[in-house]
Order: sequence, then C-alpha cells, then structure tokens
Amino acid sequence: MMKLKSNQTRTYDGDGFKKRAACLCFRSDAEEEVLLVSSSRYPDKWIVPGGGMEPEEEPSIAAAREVCEEAGVKGTLGRLVGIFENRDRKHRTYVYVLIVTEVLEDWEDSVNIGRKREWFKIEDAIEVLQCHKPVQASYFAALKEGCLNSNGTPLVATIGGDLSPTYSINQSSVSDIR
Repeated sequence: MMKLKSNQTRTYDGDGFKKRAACLCFRSDAEEEVLLVSSSRYPDKWIVPGGGMEPEEEPSIAAAREVCEEAGVKGTLGRLVGIFENRDRKHRTYVYVLIVTEVLEDWEDSVNIGRKREWFKIEDAIEVLQCHKPVQASYFAALKEGCLNSNGTPLVATIGGDLSPTYSINQSSVSDIR
C-alpha cells in the first residue's frame, strides 16, 4: 500500500505499518561514537537519522539514502541491528549499522531545513534519545544484545504504550530481508 505525502510517497507493509529504515552511524569500527541529527519538528531534540522507504526500495538502500539526506554522511553499511515496531505510531523500522567514511560539508537537510548533526558517546546518545525518542534509544540495547547473541537472525523489538521494548525473533521478518 502507498500513500502520497507532499514531498514523498509513504509505503506500508501488509500489516499497515509505515515502512522505515535508519542507521546507527558510527565514527569508526569501534562503535563508540554515534552521529545524531536534530529533529525537523523539534530542532532542540536529537534523533537517529532515518525515514520512510520508497516504493520497491530495499531497506538497506533506504537506510543509506536517508542517512545521506538527513545527516550528510556516507559509509560502509553493516549488519542489520533489528526491525523495530512502534505500535503507537504504526511504524516498522529496519535499523542498520553504518561506519562513516565520508562527511559532507553541505547536505540536503542542512541546506533545506537547517538540520544539525553531532557525535555522541553511546551512553550520552541513549540519554538524549530516552526522553524524546525512547524507541530509538532501544536500538542500542538491541545492538548490544546482537553483539552478545549474534546468530544472524534479525531481532524484532515491539514498542507498546508503556514504551518498554520487548524483543523477539520474528521468523516472518527473516524472509522479508534480502
């Protein structure tokens, strides 16, 4: 299913969730510092760069495109951290690791909407995301869990009304990832 927005086409999966993709953009392979961007809606708040998938677009391609548009970085796309559901907002987001290799001086969202970017230590990123975007803060718990228990199966986090993530292996999602 698709729905047109003023500047983009929104795509939805079979369950009616908006299809999204994002990246945890790390400064190096050590994965100690992550790049966050200012929210377009709340410029004093920080978010993980990501956005809606285009029709027929693979999640990994959408993630790299969104990061370039929102954060002005390019890099090496790594592993899938997980697929995160936000039931309240009806979003399902594929989150990948990206090791930054190129930082653009000017990028689409900096020019068009004045978006800013900043490097954060992981603990600090979790703290700034916790209040405004608790679903995004949960990406880091899944990242840590994935490092401890990496068997190649995507982790699915479902965020409900209480905003606490529950993790499960979703076999139906496995077949959707290519």
